[in-house]
Amino acid sequence: MGIFKNICVVIPTFNEAENISTLIAEIFALPLEGLNVLVVDDNSPDGTGDIVNSLRKEDPDRISIIRRGKKNGLGTAYITGFQQALVKGHDAIIQMDADFSHPPEKILELMEKLNLSDVAIGSRYIPGGSLDVQWPLWRKSLSVFGNLYAKIILRLPVNDATGGFRAWRRETLLGMPLERVRSNGYAFQVEMIYLANKLGYSILEVPFYFADRQWGNSKMSLKIQYEAAYRVWQMIYEYRDLKSLHRSESDPLVM
Repeated sequence: MGIFKNICVVIPTFNEAENISTLIAEIFALPLEGLNVLVVDDNSPDGTGDIVNSLRKEDPDRISIIRRGKKNGLGTAYITGFQQALVKGHDAIIQMDADFSHPPEKILELMEKLNLSDVAIGSRYIPGGSLDVQWPLWRKSLSVFGNLYAKIILRLPVNDATGGFRAWRRETLLGMPLERVRSNGYAFQVEMIYLANKLGYSILEVPFYFADRQWGNSKMSLKIQYEAAYRVWQMIYEYRDLKSLHRSESDPLVM
């Protein structure tokens, strides 16, 4: 599958008891060498953390869990997971949701693209990608507008800035100021890809079909949408000091 032999899939969870066991099983069924799963659970009252702990006892070498005392948000969950994966020495780190909106089989394509780039992202808005067919028009329109809004204001070279299905090289995350990332809703996804682009990291997109969750409740709220709208303007100011790596297309990717 490529040059990566030690891959960590970071999955933040809050009340995903109906999904997590099946998701982990499907991830480990993929024909990828060196796959590991790290769950960051925000004290789910439905017992998600206990389920993962049970799975970990059966497969301690490949399954890990970080249990946090309260619901601290998506952004901090991912940063915590990324930092743990980096400490453990993983050379590729995948982020994905636990609700099957991100199809596990697409991890294979993300890893193929990561062989050629610094970060690979799942995209709903390139040919071959799409949103759930059952979504109402207003919800699809809101999603499309949110992505165009972020893309235009931040001058992003990607078509899906708000999606959370991504694969990162170890060196890419090490080169990013993760300690400065403070978005804690879906604006976190925008902030991370803005940082990667501003620093000059190469980004490739993989199309996928975004299916709405089959079990459990959506975490989306008006507060999260509002944060995503105003945070893009703050990002421009907060990261005005960052300089691009200025790597040319002919320069080899660092390993």
